[in-house]
Amino acid sequence: MAFNRDEHQHLRFNPLKAEWLLVSPHRALRPWSGQVEPPAPDRVPRHDPANPLCPGAVRANGKITPRYDSTYVFPNDFPALLEEGPEPPHSEEDPLFRARAAKGTCRVICYHPHSDVYLTGLTLAEVVAVIDEWIKQTVELGKKYTWVQIFENRGAMMGCSNPHPHCQIWASSFLPNEPRIKDTNLRDYYQKHQTPMLIDYANKEIQKKERIVYENEHWLVVVPYWALWPFETMVLPKKQVERFQDLNPCQKTTLAQTLQVLVAKYDNVFKCNFPYSMGWHGAPTGQFLDEPQPHWTFHGMYLPPLLRSASVRKFMVGYELLAQAQRDLTPEKAAAVLREMPEKRFA
Repeated sequence: MAFNRDEHQHLRFNPLKAEWLLVSPHRALRPWSGQVEPPAPDRVPRHDPANPLCPGAVRANGKITPRYDSTYVFPNDFPALLEEGPEPPHSEEDPLFRARAAKGTCRVICYHPHSDVYLTGLTLAEVVAVIDEWIKQTVELGKKYTWVQIFENRGAMMGCSNPHPHCQIWASSFLPNEPRIKDTNLRDYYQKHQTPMLIDYANKEIQKKERIVYENEHWLVVVPYWALWPFETMVLPKKQVERFQDLNPCQKTTLAQTLQVLVAKYDNVFKCNFPYSMGWHGAPTGQFLDEPQPHWTFHGMYLPPLLRSASVRKFMVGYELLAQAQRDLTPEKAAAVLREMPEKRFA
């Protein structure tokens, strides 16, 4: 029997994490009788005084959110990282009980004062303003902290408790696990090939045209060959960019266009506000700002949980937690679904 990647199980290698992924496309045919998520609210009020992210609302700590009219940034009221605090005893001597200091800061960025809009409903200039704020925060926090992680959890299914267009920034004194692993593998590839891995990868995806979801002059959106989540995508620059702040005005504008199209395509798949976690990775900052980082390519990741419908999600349990990553729908089929979706969101 000849191998068919859309029908037969096989392993794929993720060079960013040096991990193998099990692809089991035949499992996509199995009937589903498991967890079904409740539908999300059809409408979100434009202004809810009980929503702490709305202008004029009172937050849990008693502070009042000002009446902003564009992007708005404020310190997270319940931060996971603090700038000051007692440090654990130095315990490098015992390999089984090691601890180190962890310091940082956490912020929230509101994209827009209205709760009932999102990237697809904003003007292009308003999305560029969000990108400008991401860059501004990365530059400011990157002067002090080793890693600045911008991320967004969209939808209650992904743990978002406030239905308002916003994201978070966690800046840390240490390099977290995911970027630390990427840094190692990106560096190894660069030392071996003298070219950035993700630029090589983007160029090969452009040649193959099998997993491309969208592209324009400066950006490429693909379902990675090694994608884990059903409709996972990666946003890649077509020319080498190490950090967010390296983008020029044209790249920022075309990135704004890219994000609007990608979110519209996601929402069109199941005619819903497609939930996901997304974030950006670029070269480390802080003490690494003055060091050459040619192995790093700035890129974005979208990690959505939906698999079969707006109410059926992919769970990472059992084999995924105890053995290795596994997916049913092939990246090529997922890319084809997204690629065929309209670039404007359904009405």
